[in-house]
Amino acid sequence: MSAVPLHSFPEDIFRTIFEKSPGSLLVKADAPRFTILAASDSYLAVTATTRDGILGRGFSEVFPESTNIDDNIRAQHIFKKVIDTGQKIDIPSYRYDIFDPDTYTYEEHYWSCSNVPIMGDDGKIAYILNTVVDITEEVKAREAAIESENRFRLATEATGLATWDLNLVDQTFVYSPRMAEIFGHKADDILSVAAFRSQITDDDMDSIVRTSFRQAILTGKYLYEVRITCPDASVRWIKTQGVIIFDAAHKPIRMLGTMLDITESKRDEIRKNDFIAMASHELKTPLTSLKAYIQLLEKKITKEGDPFINNALVKAGNQVNKMSDLVYGFLDLSRLESGKLQVKMQPFDINTLVTEIISETLPVSYNHQIVFNTGKPIIINADRERIGQVVGNFLSNAIKYSPKGSIITVTSVIVDKQVQVSVSDTGIGIKSKDQEKLFQRFYRVENENVKNISGFGIGLYLASEIIQRHKGKIWVESKEDEGSTFSFSLPIA
Repeated sequence: MSAVPLHSFPEDIFRTIFEKSPGSLLVKADAPRFTILAASDSYLAVTATTRDGILGRGFSEVFPESTNIDDNIRAQHIFKKVIDTGQKIDIPSYRYDIFDPDTYTYEEHYWSCSNVPIMGDDGKIAYILNTVVDITEEVKAREAAIESENRFRLATEATGLATWDLNLVDQTFVYSPRMAEIFGHKADDILSVAAFRSQITDDDMDSIVRTSFRQAILTGKYLYEVRITCPDASVRWIKTQGVIIFDAAHKPIRMLGTMLDITESKRDEIRKNDFIAMASHELKTPLTSLKAYIQLLEKKITKEGDPFINNALVKAGNQVNKMSDLVYGFLDLSRLESGKLQVKMQPFDINTLVTEIISETLPVSYNHQIVFNTGKPIIINADRERIGQVVGNFLSNAIKYSPKGSIITVTSVIVDKQVQVSVSDTGIGIKSKDQEKLFQRFYRVENENVKNISGFGIGLYLASEIIQRHKGKIWVESKEDEGSTFSFSLPIA
């Protein structure tokens, strides 16, 4: 911006500008004094000065500068540079504290300043228009944000968390140094998002990452655990979670998230699952033998007609069945979490399967009435044994959590080319806060009514995983003290 001629400002307009304009001060280009000729009301207010106290005095006399201030922003230096170059000079930010006469202390202040040269009638720089804006609040807010960011960074580093930010429009990727370390690189290595993705194992990339992204587009939340291969060929487990940010048209434009190395916890989990699998497998043989001996005794004692012994053997058989269910449940859990739970797809009539499961359940549900109005055959393509396991779990829970003598209703209907199987009871029901967690591993409802009911919270978790592996849906509808309806749906063949 070139110098402005002074005569372009009529005197009365000139005075109005300086008295009413924001933060304006006019100084004479009489280096090194730089006499103050005019000041606006707002300039006087922000600098805690008076017009009579500063007019006619030198700038440095009124506003003395600290000896340790940078020469590049010292007023004397700036004013001389404006005169020498004839150009406007801006100072985006500098500190100048204001003396408070009430407390006899200096208050910390930050300013933004511009200096515009003004020509005299002789065509030379005669004056300098100095305009200042108090940006103290902006600077302090920025410092607070930086401090908050530093604290967050220190907190995430202390917990081993890495942070990342992906722009989905231009693929700009920003990440913390910890993320490079998790992937086996140096903290200061520069890597693209494609480089990080290339380290995710192919199986997990196809089955987990892409599926999680599609789900995130619907929910806005991103979460998965996958294996990565590091440059030294070692395999690690990572857990990443975050959110997707959408624009006004609901188009995803940005992803923010954190990442954590969970290799050690995964190894512990694998060791635990191996132990459970081994223990469960070893328990199967003695339980099978014990069940066979009880059945033999039942047949022998029945002939002798001792009601006490008969009743005791029936109860013993029931307990063995419960133990067997528990052992097989843990065995399935270990297979599931180690990726060894297989599903054998075959076409079958689900109504026939439900009828069979009800027949197997009746001996232990003599205190309940199970109603199932079977209709025409409904053929689905699924693992018959696993789907039977899900139906059995629904029935078992209905018997556990509903009063004796109550009716349990089972239905199977076709809805939008899906078969929907439901088991309804009139039991204690489930609170809303518990319903969304029911299908989590080892989750147990904390309720005075169920504290004496056995279970480890793996049945519904296994049922959920089985249905998901069949690309189906599983859910619950319930009201406290009014009963529950557990349902799942699968595509029909």
